[in-house]
This record gives sequence, C-alpha cells and structure tokens, in this order.
Amino acid sequence: MEMPSLWLTAHGLRLREWTSGDLAVMRELFDDPDVAYRTPLESPFDQAAARRYLDNAHRARKENKRLHLAITIDDQQPLGEVLLNQTTGSISYVVGAAHRGQRLATRAVQTITQYAHTALDLPRVILEIEPDNHPSIAVARSAGFHPCNAAPETVTDKGRTYDLLTWEHCYTPAGD
Repeated sequence: MEMPSLWLTAHGLRLREWTSGDLAVMRELFDDPDVAYRTPLESPFDQAAARRYLDNAHRARKENKRLHLAITIDDQQPLGEVLLNQTTGSISYVVGAAHRGQRLATRAVQTITQYAHTALDLPRVILEIEPDNHPSIAVARSAGFHPCNAAPETVTDKGRTYDLLTWEHCYTPAGD
C-alpha cells in the first residue's frame, strides 16, 4: 500500500516529498562544493546519485525513519531540502546556492520542528552544527534553537574529521 504524500505548509513555504521529476533539480542543488563539504551527500552528486538518494528517501519514509522534504514556495521548483530523522530527532537542511539569503532554511526548520513536536510527539529536536558554520548557527538561533551543554560529537566523513555541536529545541505543550 502506498503512503499518502506529505505536504507541510507554513512560514510562506510548502514542504513536499521529492518525486522522480525532481532528479535534475536535486543534482543542481546537491552537486555543490559547499554542500559536499558540510554534508554526507555523495560528491559528485550526479544523476545516479540523485536516483539512489531519492530511492533511499522513499524507503526511509515508508520505514518511518526519515522525512526528506523539498523546500518550495507554492509548490514551485525545489529550492533546497529539510530532513527530519524520526529516530534521533535530528534535523538537517540544504538550500541551493542560488536561493540562499531568503531565510528559506530558517523557515523550513521552523516548519519541520513544529511538525516534529505536534504531529510526531517528539519533545526534543536537534541540529548538529560545526562550530565554524556561522550561517547554520544563525539559522539555529533564528529558528529558536539553543546550544546544548553536551560534549561535541567528533565525526569523520570523506576524509575530514570535525566536531558537531548540538543545538536543541524543546517542546512543552500548553498547560504543562
């Protein structure tokens, strides 16, 4: 049985699931040196990588593990992606280079955070950010996240070792 499509609309955005029709746009958005540097996405991100990514995204949704949603305005062409790991409560995002500076990441993070808290009953969601990633730190602050006191997590990916600081957003239902 096929799952119904997921659409989230808030903060002037429409977040929707990726489709096969988005493969070329995925390549444009994800085949970027900055994206390759800051994310675990394949690099180069070619047509085959886009197909694998889309297939993995659909499988993860069916297994209730992750939501990979295209960031759009009025369901136009995708401008980026916001991802929610339902197991860990972590959120990540990518905004295409041509679309940065429009508060798309902040608005997408706010939208998926609200969904995580209210629809999925996740009391805490997190962002994991490198200490020198100032644009992502600005997104975290703007979206209402706060740094945790947790020790940094050290990660090695694509031959690069770096630390990730945890930022959190906690939800307390009204009346509690």
